[in-house]
Amino acid sequence: MVDAGGSAQVVPSRPLRVRWLGQVPYGEALDLQHALFAHGEDDWLLLLEHPHVYTMGARADIANVLVEPGSVGAELVRADRGGDVTYHGPGQLVGYPILSVPGKRGGGMADTVAYVCSVEQLVIDTLADLGLGNVGRLKQYPGVWVDPDSEHPRKIAAIGVRLARGRSMHGFALNVSPQMEMFNHIVPCGIVGKAVTSLTAEGIDVSMREVVDAVTARAAARWAPDGRTWERAAVVWRDLSRDNEDLSAFSRGLGAGAPVRTAADHGVTAGATTVVEGPSLRLRGRLAEAGVVGGLEVDERKPEWLRARLDLSGRPLELKRTLRELSLVTVCEEAGCPNLSECWSDGTATFMINGERCTRACGFCLVDTRHPEPLDPEEPARVAEAVARMGLSFAVVTTVARDDLDDEGAGAMAATVRAIRDRVPGTQVEVLISDCRGRPEALDIIFGAHPDVLNHNVETVPRLQRAVRPSAGYARSLAVLARARRAGLTTKSGLVVGMGETDEELYATLADLAGVGVSIVTIGQYLRPTSNHLAVARWVTPEQFANYKQVGEALGIDHVESSPLTRSSYHARQAADAADSGR
Repeated sequence: MVDAGGSAQVVPSRPLRVRWLGQVPYGEALDLQHALFAHGEDDWLLLLEHPHVYTMGARADIANVLVEPGSVGAELVRADRGGDVTYHGPGQLVGYPILSVPGKRGGGMADTVAYVCSVEQLVIDTLADLGLGNVGRLKQYPGVWVDPDSEHPRKIAAIGVRLARGRSMHGFALNVSPQMEMFNHIVPCGIVGKAVTSLTAEGIDVSMREVVDAVTARAAARWAPDGRTWERAAVVWRDLSRDNEDLSAFSRGLGAGAPVRTAADHGVTAGATTVVEGPSLRLRGRLAEAGVVGGLEVDERKPEWLRARLDLSGRPLELKRTLRELSLVTVCEEAGCPNLSECWSDGTATFMINGERCTRACGFCLVDTRHPEPLDPEEPARVAEAVARMGLSFAVVTTVARDDLDDEGAGAMAATVRAIRDRVPGTQVEVLISDCRGRPEALDIIFGAHPDVLNHNVETVPRLQRAVRPSAGYARSLAVLARARRAGLTTKSGLVVGMGETDEELYATLADLAGVGVSIVTIGQYLRPTSNHLAVARWVTPEQFANYKQVGEALGIDHVESSPLTRSSYHARQAADAADSGR
């Protein structure tokens, strides 16, 4: 329904969740939209920028693409929305409202027209707030136009939506300060003889953050009226010109674990250096950028509830021998897991494949980040043999990130799943994977092996992503989980708390995971591996962990394993059983 002011009425009991996601590839944003559209009952407004891309609506004319997109550094993507061809790129704010929009015809043409009118009005009101006047609609041409009644109207925002079963997808693209020459390579929206403009071209000098704030305020007023609950969460604001920042240091073991070297002073011989223990300058800068300064001292005594019992005799010793005989590595040892004794005593271990060296150096992780070694083609068979010897009915297989490999290490992961099932039929297999840099062809290799549980950790809240895992991304991780769920897999993710997040941010992240259909979530306390890793910001109490579980399951997650010593594979079999019973 649409009121007299063109405002779409949404179901009042659902909160509106606003997310600023930074720069997100078009395909990943589409995966995320599909998941929120299909699984989430809440309303969402995703705000982001895309890398250079031309998108074509369902009935777009390819003749309106005037160049080979790759020749100008852009992708060409078919989209399941209305409209013709349009451009997205840095400097353009893209908004994807995923809303419940009840109407008289259940998403028919009349409802779609009314909804488009509502989105247009949101943009028109925002532009007025930013100081751009004489903005409105142009008859027969969707979108928002500057000087629409003049002889030279100029399009400043494109609109393209999809409405089905009372839910919306896609949305608007507002030109803030994009590279305007990119529009010269297409016939924008299939409209001949009409100009395209931007806020900058119209003399309005505003930052992307100011525009996002203005859109958010208008969206809350329009789609969360009369005190209806709404929230916002955001990745850290940053200059997108830094997107090509050199991350090679993180592949050479010079990331979070690198001590800070400074020029000597206080009378020390000229040219000498001193080594200051602690996180690298790079990590410190990213933490400061995210608003995290200081933390607990590395030698501060842990609370009693974080004192895990260590016993490597008996069953753990037997498993250790088996693993050594088969030249296998477990993440239990490599990451210094506090539950090693408990899990190994229970006959459970998490195998880490694709070597011991990771091509990424996350700010909280202890895994070796030196240059990786070649894959061992016999490793899948050895893992399967270990599963057989250990008598496991539920095996967990994880991997270091292998960005150096053509298939991101996906082939070895799929081979390991198949090897376990061939060697020990009936054994359930959970895989904990990297994001494979978002590459669909690599992810599909793993999905095709049909693991019983597909685990990919978001690790932390959006604000801390760049500091905690600099080579990954929050939106990408959600998109990986969304793709896995769409492939029919049971999905799982994990969070580590005590790194500078707030409880409110954690709740918002749990809502995001529920929104993309994640069935299992693990939440545990961050424990600083060395003084060179990021500091612990707080000790989270057992009572708070119990509350996280309650909140997550109330949001629709089937099972939340939440305690101070919980790690990704803790009680993995029990969690999978709980998720199966909840589906």
